[in-house]
Amino acid sequence: MQLNAADYLIFDEESGIYIENPEQVVRDDVEKHHWLNVLKMVLKDWRLYLMLVPMLLVFLLWRYFPMYELLGCFKVTDDVKPVAEQFYSGFSYFKQLLVGTGTLTTEFWRAFRNTFLLSFYGLCFGFPMPIIIALFFNEIRSNILRSTYQVMTYLPKFMSTVVMTSLVMMLVKQGSLTSGTGILSQLLVQLGAISGDTAYAGLMNDPSFFRAIYQISGIWEGAGYDSIVFFAAIIAISPTSYEAAQIDGAGKMSQMRYVVLPCILSTIVIMLITRIGSLLNIGYEKVLLLYNPNTYVTADVVSTFANRYGIAGTMKGLASAAEMMNNVIGMLLVIGANTISRKASDVSLY
Repeated sequence: MQLNAADYLIFDEESGIYIENPEQVVRDDVEKHHWLNVLKMVLKDWRLYLMLVPMLLVFLLWRYFPMYELLGCFKVTDDVKPVAEQFYSGFSYFKQLLVGTGTLTTEFWRAFRNTFLLSFYGLCFGFPMPIIIALFFNEIRSNILRSTYQVMTYLPKFMSTVVMTSLVMMLVKQGSLTSGTGILSQLLVQLGAISGDTAYAGLMNDPSFFRAIYQISGIWEGAGYDSIVFFAAIIAISPTSYEAAQIDGAGKMSQMRYVVLPCILSTIVIMLITRIGSLLNIGYEKVLLLYNPNTYVTADVVSTFANRYGIAGTMKGLASAAEMMNNVIGMLLVIGANTISRKASDVSLY
């Protein structure tokens, strides 16, 4: 790009000479005192910036500093030496996981398939539930009744994963001589959904039931809490939109379809993009507490695979490589979903 004198000077007809452009003077002054203005703004609102310090420390200590250990994906595993001093091994761990011929490769692809299926089922069945719950909350006119229902649906989110999984295990526990089967197992037997032998053996020991139990318990745990965002978007809709729809003869279902859903579409798209970004990031705590060797076929995910061979085992480099591939694919999913959303609906994260 070529710069001309006219960009910085203008001709003054009265004096007949070129003088400095006043607009350029202002721009130069702003650039010269940019950091001084930033410092003044920070000092003015120092209380707000002070509240950012704990969050920054959390991100530094638990998000950015651990990235140093990602070097272990490319180094020979040695617990004695630091990661930086270990020998470089290239992409050997990735090759072993992706194109190897041993049992380890088979287990990794099984874990990857289970991770994708559990996340995909959660996206298909778990993502619409908070929207539906928020729509139901919007139709409750009594504030006391609505608050009661909201608290009841929010409570499971505040239980620890250990407590929640313990409740699930008690509901579907296998039979014993003293206590018998779980309440949910007995109900399914009475409805004819499962046989008595299956209930007595325990639903958690049957691989075919693990995915259903995982998804249903996940919806029960998080659907109510996740509905807060959508309910906040719904109550922000102007009442005049409902009045205009009623004048046109729209009923409750038509108002949901033509007023509520279009108004919260941007919120739905943003939440969908973030959900797609975490499509392959399943929290291993819940799976670790629910699964057992009998259900590895459908329950073992990449995180539990890495935990089993990395922390509990001695293949830390291999486990790091598995997790890194999982995270890279998740990042690509976010970028892809954001790009498609920006081109299709002009709504995106960035």
